[in-house]
Amino acid sequence: MADFKRISLILMTSVAGATLAACDGATSIATPGAGNVVINPPAPAPSPTPTPTPAAIAAAEFAGTGGQVDAAFTITAAEQLALVTTSPGTNNNASGIRVYAVGSGPTIASPTISALTPTPVATDPTTLNAGTGGTFFTAGSHLGAFSGSGDTAFQQWTCNSPSANFGASSASCNTPPLVVAAAATPAASACPAGTTDGGTNTNVRLCRIPNAVTANLTLPRITGVAYLLDGNVEVGTDAGTTGAATGPTLTIEAGVTVVSNPTDAVSDVLLVNRGSKLDAVGTASLPIIFTSRQNLSPTGTSDSTQGQWGGIILLGQAPTGVCRTGTGPNDANGASTTCDNTAEGLTTTRLYGGPNKSSNSGRISYVQIRFTGIDISAGGGNELQGLTLGGVGSGTQIDHVQSHNSADDGIEVFGGTANLKHIAITGADDDGFDYDNGYRGFVQFLVVAQKPGGATSDSFTLEVDSNGNEDLLPRTNATISNFTFIHTAATTGALRIRGSADSRYVNGILQSSVPCLNVIAGTAARGTIRAADTALQDQGPPIFTSVYFACNNR
Repeated sequence: MADFKRISLILMTSVAGATLAACDGATSIATPGAGNVVINPPAPAPSPTPTPTPAAIAAAEFAGTGGQVDAAFTITAAEQLALVTTSPGTNNNASGIRVYAVGSGPTIASPTISALTPTPVATDPTTLNAGTGGTFFTAGSHLGAFSGSGDTAFQQWTCNSPSANFGASSASCNTPPLVVAAAATPAASACPAGTTDGGTNTNVRLCRIPNAVTANLTLPRITGVAYLLDGNVEVGTDAGTTGAATGPTLTIEAGVTVVSNPTDAVSDVLLVNRGSKLDAVGTASLPIIFTSRQNLSPTGTSDSTQGQWGGIILLGQAPTGVCRTGTGPNDANGASTTCDNTAEGLTTTRLYGGPNKSSNSGRISYVQIRFTGIDISAGGGNELQGLTLGGVGSGTQIDHVQSHNSADDGIEVFGGTANLKHIAITGADDDGFDYDNGYRGFVQFLVVAQKPGGATSDSFTLEVDSNGNEDLLPRTNATISNFTFIHTAATTGALRIRGSADSRYVNGILQSSVPCLNVIAGTAARGTIRAADTALQDQGPPIFTSVYFACNNR
């Protein structure tokens, strides 16, 4: 037995030694030293793969040259690219990749822009207030209109569509804006003083607004009641360029719905003349909704609906650079007391403009404007937008406004000094935001999202102009911060700047299915990109700061 045990022990020891030697890859076993012995240590964790930097964009991908007035003074694609990659452009990314999937618009739960490489560092918007004497720009140190999924600034008061989704708390734009019991029968006596009975639309009582509002009028929120625009509804009469602002005020309470009349022969328009005011102030949970009567039905509108009524026009006494025949000219300070101009989109002459930069045309806040836009005359050039501002002054409050599915521009600004904040323009069939005629103002938190299928072939997210004369004064010049632009139309560029207009763009995201820029010269002086000239009130080329460009479906 002893010999057998001894032989077994020898064999076991030999096998164990051979096994360890095989594991260690050595022919003998080393004597352990102090500390722990680690056999086959785990491989180190791999380093994370960095996000690849997109290839540099070619100039022809970044900018288009279509629309140039004369080939002899074309602003080349390379020159346009240089506007954002060299001075005066700073901290931009011209070679970005798309932020939102092709065929979809922006959502509140937006991608984290910081994950895209390289990403510009946001600029503090409050620095833009320096030298303006004001405090319009507020903190918002992020790229685009949204700070992320926790941003609630565009929720509830907006409506959702394929162009843009603002979150679950915003209803579909096709949802009837006035919800009442299906069996409700509105009482004939429900219309308040100053309005008249306009009949019913299924279970909704229609109260007609008078065509001439000559005294202060309030439209209160009443369950089951919508107010009817029947043709041209005008607030006040024209006070002239310097007349006292003593005209009437049309007050619309939070939660009110105003609808158009689809059966009349005249375009339904709400027009506020110089010297009068519109006071339409809703809340996030009770927005004021201007829409078509068809929208009262669950099947009355669709995502392609547009052009069912005219829109809203505010006319003020702030300066315009374009003066009608026999008035003006104006100067850099907008001081002319004779310069005014004719409002677009009307069959009768209505005027805007004056020397009062701080004139007050009222308040528009937490408002939706749905399914507008009408071409008054064949061939274009005389259209109604969702919201038209003519010579509107900085004393006017315009914030939290959505223009949805306009058959023309979402918002167009003719001259004036109005400032806008938290603006959503969705589904416009022409330009999203269009400003010209010497407009000099500020805009912050702006969304422009074209239809996923594309707008008309001459449509831009922004169109900037001076309307003809390259050096009319005041010179068109806007500063826009915290913007998200989604362009889908088959144009020569997403953002068109021409007519020697000036602009500054800060903290933005521009995603386009075509080149991003289309900067145009109208004369041999190429005023749109020439050097700054204080004698001409010219700041120089457009300035882009902290803008992320994703062009040509990259």
